[in-house]
Amino acid sequence: MSRKATLEPNKSANLKVFGILTAGGVLGSLASLPYIFSLIEPPSIPIWQFLLLVTIQASVQTAFVTGLGLWLGGKVGLGAPVLKAWLAGDPQASHRFRVSLPISVGAGVVVAGIILLLEIFVFVPLLPDALRKVPLPSLWQGFLASFYGGITEELLLRLGLMTLLVWLGTKLTSQKHPKSSVMWSAIALTALIFGAGHLPITARLVPLTPFVVTRALLLNGIPGLLFGWLYWRKGLLAAMVAHFWSDIVLHVIGAALFLA
Repeated sequence: MSRKATLEPNKSANLKVFGILTAGGVLGSLASLPYIFSLIEPPSIPIWQFLLLVTIQASVQTAFVTGLGLWLGGKVGLGAPVLKAWLAGDPQASHRFRVSLPISVGAGVVVAGIILLLEIFVFVPLLPDALRKVPLPSLWQGFLASFYGGITEELLLRLGLMTLLVWLGTKLTSQKHPKSSVMWSAIALTALIFGAGHLPITARLVPLTPFVVTRALLLNGIPGLLFGWLYWRKGLLAAMVAHFWSDIVLHVIGAALFLA
């Protein structure tokens, strides 16, 4: 078989992975809008204009981050190799994904349970009244928002940011392959940024006191560490599944308990 013949399927698989992930990221962004608008006022412009702007912004952002993550991921052993092999027809890839499913779902559910316990018994009694009285989004809004967490956030944070940090870490330490110290540094920093990323919406509801900031960093940073480890050890799909089910527990099951 010629070299050109072997490269064509590889290129086709890369394009499929890029297209599927980008489309998923855009749909996840759109799915999050009902949840966001339940917390803050929607913009005053016509809804069709707003949706068009969101779609364009999400498409450009997701395409750039996904392309960068797949390109750099191939250099440091990250990216989406399982998904790529699966789309290329490798039966071992689908087997690897099925084997990782119980771990991913279980880890997502367990970490969400820990977050709920911390929220109920530690943070809620000490929250400012303004934040405690914020109406909870409905269950269907929480369900849709889970797709944003499971798909879009994992593309932006794990495939994009964490992969970039790992690549930079290998360059700064002159490593050919990233060591555990580089991986864990990237995982921790990405988890911290993940937690900080929730502060802008929180700031629109209450002042950002040290307690409020600590709560956001801790409750979002803990699952961020788990998702980063899964991305490293089990692949991007495993991190996505864990994040999705974690959000289902938090925004659907947990919300149902609070609304009961």
